[in-house]
Amino acid sequence: MATRKKIARRSAAPKKGKQVSGPSVAELLLEIGVEELPYQFIVPALAALKESAERLFSDQRLTLQSVRTVGTPRRLTIVVDGLVARQTSVTKEAMGPSKSVAFDQTGQPTKAAVGFAAGQGVAVQDLEVRQTPKGEYLFAVKHEAGRPTAALLIEILPHLVATLSFPKAMKWNETGVRFARPVRWVVAVYGGSVVPIKAAGITASNQTKGHRVLGGGKWASVHDAASYHSTLARQGVIVDPQRRRTLIEEQIAAICHKAGLQLNQDETLLDQAVYSTEQPTTIIGSFKEAYLDVPEEILITSMKEHQGFFSLRHKQTGKLAPHFIAVANNRAKDMSLIREGNERVLAARLADAKFFFDEDRKVRLEERAKKLGGVTFHQKLGTMAQKQERVSKLAGFIAELSSSGQTQLRQIAERAASLSKADLLTGIVGEFPELQGIMGGEYARHDGESTAVAQAIREQYLPKAIEGELPETEAGQVLSLADRLDSIAAFFHVGLVPTGSEDPFALRRHATAIVRIILERTIRLNLADLVDRATSLVAGDGFKEGADSQQVKQQRITDFLFERVRHYVRLVHGLREDVIESVLKPITGPMIDLVDLVQKMRALEAVTMKPDFDPLIVGFKRAHRLVEKEQWTREPVDAARFQHPAESALHQAVMGEHQQIEASIQAGEYDRALEALVRLKPAIDEFFAGVMVNADDQTVRSNRLSLLKEVDDLFMSFADFSQIVVQGR
Repeated sequence: MATRKKIARRSAAPKKGKQVSGPSVAELLLEIGVEELPYQFIVPALAALKESAERLFSDQRLTLQSVRTVGTPRRLTIVVDGLVARQTSVTKEAMGPSKSVAFDQTGQPTKAAVGFAAGQGVAVQDLEVRQTPKGEYLFAVKHEAGRPTAALLIEILPHLVATLSFPKAMKWNETGVRFARPVRWVVAVYGGSVVPIKAAGITASNQTKGHRVLGGGKWASVHDAASYHSTLARQGVIVDPQRRRTLIEEQIAAICHKAGLQLNQDETLLDQAVYSTEQPTTIIGSFKEAYLDVPEEILITSMKEHQGFFSLRHKQTGKLAPHFIAVANNRAKDMSLIREGNERVLAARLADAKFFFDEDRKVRLEERAKKLGGVTFHQKLGTMAQKQERVSKLAGFIAELSSSGQTQLRQIAERAASLSKADLLTGIVGEFPELQGIMGGEYARHDGESTAVAQAIREQYLPKAIEGELPETEAGQVLSLADRLDSIAAFFHVGLVPTGSEDPFALRRHATAIVRIILERTIRLNLADLVDRATSLVAGDGFKEGADSQQVKQQRITDFLFERVRHYVRLVHGLREDVIESVLKPITGPMIDLVDLVQKMRALEAVTMKPDFDPLIVGFKRAHRLVEKEQWTREPVDAARFQHPAESALHQAVMGEHQQIEASIQAGEYDRALEALVRLKPAIDEFFAGVMVNADDQTVRSNRLSLLKEVDDLFMSFADFSQIVVQGR
């Protein structure tokens, strides 16, 4: 421990017995009042506001109990409970020059000492000399007293407002502040008193505004979070999003119960209703039954995307009902006018949708497919017609390699692929891009295509989300795999590869979908063949290539897919990182069966739980290191050169288990193969206990290394056990 020498008078210590009271705390309320925000912006903004506040208060040494946020389309609000009244004091120390450099022979400070003191903002006489392991050095010690929180908030809160970011932002006044929508008022109250900050050109007060209609546009005073909630409630605003969510769910349940209908559940639509309203009121409306002749996906999408309406179904049949639920941002005595207005607007939308649907069916998909040459897939990757042709060839290749090996499957997959992108030229998909594939399947059925072809077209984009539903039919699975593999191969071909968090073409989502389809549908395919075929088809279209060779591209795509395999097995099966790597790392050959690899991982994970496994790995790693480190003639094991019984015992054990292990691996019986490896433990332990590998006799030494190489090869035939981390159980 360093010792200190005083070279200046120190501050007097507090008198004994004096009571020092703890810091008082108070509540902070900050509300940013804005023009109506897009509902999608609110949740991320509230999360960012909370995170930034916690970080800022921590950086400023301001302790607090909790930070909570609430918000509506017109306000983003943060409440900090138990915020300390004064910043924590701190002592800062800095080491300067050595004593020998800082003082001359007469004990006077040198320029080095004076410069150090000036740089640290302290007087020379206040510097301390301390004994350190390197000798005596100067230290500057500064005691920084905590400032009042109220004063610090004037500096912190404007920064908190200014640093909020949004997907789209705007400027609206001379301050140049960017925000999603213009800021119209700011409330900042700490301990019941206004904090007079200035943010976005507005001076904060304790005045807030309620609902545009129900609040009458009046200002209302608040002095803490409790009065804030109660005052806004009287002004027609339910400021807590969770309370609005509960209210909407209760109102919808009551309407459905009364009408004998059931809600078409949609969490995204519920979020939209919660964050688009301040005083949600649900109403039921209806539309003409004649529109039910239009496919329900069109009706549901039209209601959701254009109006934010919930669709309803009959409880008994599950069929779509000619009714909808709207969530209004108002609470009127007579809601009939709002209901009628919503019905009129929806009727116009559904009429447009029906018109598009009727017009689309006048042209066969086969005719539309011929015009895909005019649709760009990507500026570096040609047209959608080229992509569709590649997907068709790749789908046929995958179908041929599939476990069924049916000629019919190939015909279905190739036919579906040849029509798969034609619906991009239809009116409905132009209006609702999210109906790609769905409408293609519908129009294929109308054109007289087989049910299998129509269903495959319909399923080509599944899964649409990381945890979305998978294609049910074999042809749908084949088409989805082909489409996604082609996209990955195409973008890798021209060097448009995901980097960091950037993935503009959703290639990680495509790769995850490929992994899920193969593993969850247990499709036994050689992924290496698929990657090779996909990259060859893209190369055949003559696009300008990136810098990598074809072989390097294929390896990068394989590595990219393996990264998604790692993510999947960690998430779904909870497998250890070292187990995953031990199976994936040795994969360099022409055969990649993802189903087989995951089976191997799960078997290995299971055996790691056995008490003998960790000691076995210790023995294996010792053998592995010796084989890697030492040099030997690499000749076969010669049993005649054994000098210790343990050598013969290990050799016999390896020979005895070799055939069993090899046969078990070939049969995919990985638990049996691992059990055989575990049985080698006693022989390995006895070998290392009784035998010195690095014998003086070179031939004996080389023979023992060859024996260990046999052990190493046997283990490595299953997986790279050198990746396994001993858990210490």
